Amino acid sequence: MGWDRATPFTIDLQVGAEDIDGLGHANNAVYVTWLERCAWRHSQRLGLDLVEYRRLDRAMAVVRHEIDYLAAAYEGDELQLATWIVDWDQRLKMTRHFQLKRPSDNATLLRAQTTFVCIELSTGKPKRMPAEFIEGYGPAIQLPDTAQI
Repeated sequence: MGWDRATPFTIDLQVGAEDIDGLGHANNAVYVTWLERCAWRHSQRLGLDLVEYRRLDRAMAVVRHEIDYLAAAYEGDELQLATWIVDWDQRLKMTRHFQLKRPSDNATLLRAQTTFVCIELSTGKPKRMPAEFIEGYGPAIQLPDTAQI
């Protein structure tokens, strides 16, 4: 489908009436919700769900979103959102890239980058990633030099 990178993790989305703002297109805040949904589903696929986060007393928390809104989505549009983990230091930080496409016309509607930091759930403070994060997220890492962006 012309993704920016090889082997994306993707989810399917449909723009509902509740996603539309006063300008007649999907509200920008809805896109952030979709990014979160995609990142969570990818983490779950990698074996790192909320139950595991709680067991480990660790989580990956968003510290920065960078979003380029390239085209509008409208009610009824069927979309695909892709994510890739593109950078991590195996200690505290991880970066994901996202690309949102509308398959009907192959348009890219959004590109985004989100930076996460590992925190200890019980304190909310930054804390080193446990071995389970290294093992779970590690196989999904795409090195930055593979980027076509």
